[in-house]
Amino acid sequence: MLQRCRFDAILPANDVERARRWYGEKLGLDQPRKTPEGLYYECGEGTRFLLYQAGGSSNGQHTQGGWVVADIERAVADLKARGVVFEEYDLPGLKTVNSIADLGGERGAWFKDSEGNTLTLGQLE
Repeated sequence: MLQRCRFDAILPANDVERARRWYGEKLGLDQPRKTPEGLYYECGEGTRFLLYQAGGSSNGQHTQGGWVVADIERAVADLKARGVVFEEYDLPGLKTVNSIADLGGERGAWFKDSEGNTLTLGQLE
């Protein structure tokens, strides 16, 4: 049943206005739809995510959502130019080089938003 249903991400924000500014300035997502639930950001292929006013902070310890991109080097460079700081990893099974990890069939890069949510860029090979 669920394999045919759209899946949306929901991200907490301690300060929705600060998050709105960050997503606009850093990611170029400057047209959220304001609802009683929070801010909806429309993305490609009918996907979207919601930023909502949270009662606590995000633990940010795992990936909470991300975008599939065609050219990860270009996307990382563009976001770095906008001030996005990418996570760097040197762990068994996960090592980034210039902010990008080769995951065997996919490449990934991770960053945190203004609220501590961990987001990713992924490129399928």
